[in-house]
Amino acid sequence: MREASSSRKRAMQQLHLHGVSATVEVRRHPAARRMTLRVSRTRRTVIVTLPMQCDLEQAGQFVSRHIDWVKARLGSLPEPVPFQDGAVVPLRGAPHTICFLGQLQRGAVVAVESTADEERRLVVSGDRTHAPRRLLDWLMAQARADLDERVRWHAANLDLRPRGIAVRDQISRWGSCSTTRMLSFSWRLVIAPPLILDYVAAHEVAHLAEMNHSSRFWGLVRKTMPRMDEAKRWLQIYGMDLHRFGSEA
Repeated sequence: MREASSSRKRAMQQLHLHGVSATVEVRRHPAARRMTLRVSRTRRTVIVTLPMQCDLEQAGQFVSRHIDWVKARLGSLPEPVPFQDGAVVPLRGAPHTICFLGQLQRGAVVAVESTADEERRLVVSGDRTHAPRRLLDWLMAQARADLDERVRWHAANLDLRPRGIAVRDQISRWGSCSTTRMLSFSWRLVIAPPLILDYVAAHEVAHLAEMNHSSRFWGLVRKTMPRMDEAKRWLQIYGMDLHRFGSEA
């Protein structure tokens, strides 16, 4: 395992280019026949993939030739919203203002409150240095509670039995189902409207019966989630926007 990890580290390096504030990752791949360039919307990172024989200088020249395209793509990305005092983030689709209280010994570490003018707040107590992590831990716990409930409901509705669920900071997918019947989900589903979390839960539960995207699979999803088309459209339009919340400034 250590050797594989070291190999991956050697295969990926970083470039620092004038005029590009984002991280530029250089990856070598044995199957690559030419240099390719893309911008990750979820990580706000520029990724250059090279054939094994190319060097960093060639990678830098390649990015420089396409610098206008890179800047345009980065400029089109929505601004990140870190977990900081005063930031507005959604919870179950509704906007909440983050409020760091500092070292106050009262109530829960994280609480949902409403002000007199009906502003919703996520109130985080304790050392401000650790407040973003406390808020993330709380959101992950909220996501797990919501997903536990909806997975149980859909599993019972379809007469299926998952082995368990896990909640992580997944980037490439909203959910997954393993061959061991373990379901994994992104915690970011809890900041989307409840319909979206419900759909992803139904989607992964259906994979317990059909590990594919056949018409039979979609029939199972629709049976337990009649509004699946509405949820799929929302994810296609707004899904990537969820990744900007909680990211670093």
